[in-house]
Amino acid sequence: MSNTSGERRRYRPRMNDEARLAKGRQLRPKYEHGATIRALAEEAGLSYWQTRELLLDAGTLLRGRGARIPTTDHRA
Repeated sequence: MSNTSGERRRYRPRMNDEARLAKGRQLRPKYEHGATIRALAEEAGLSYWQTRELLLDAGTLLRGRGARIPTTDHRA
């Protein structure tokens, strides 16, 4: 199958359940320490949705849209 530029698409092999869970467990601490799903997806070479599903499969509680983990307490 070719795309419009004439290059062949490269498909990643499917991950089995064990590999999916392991990858999700690897990504979870980074997400919980403030990394975005988009940044994790880019780092892992996965799509946003694949990364999101892996995090959910690993039991990660996702932040709301636009939510940031505060780095310091600015209340004085």
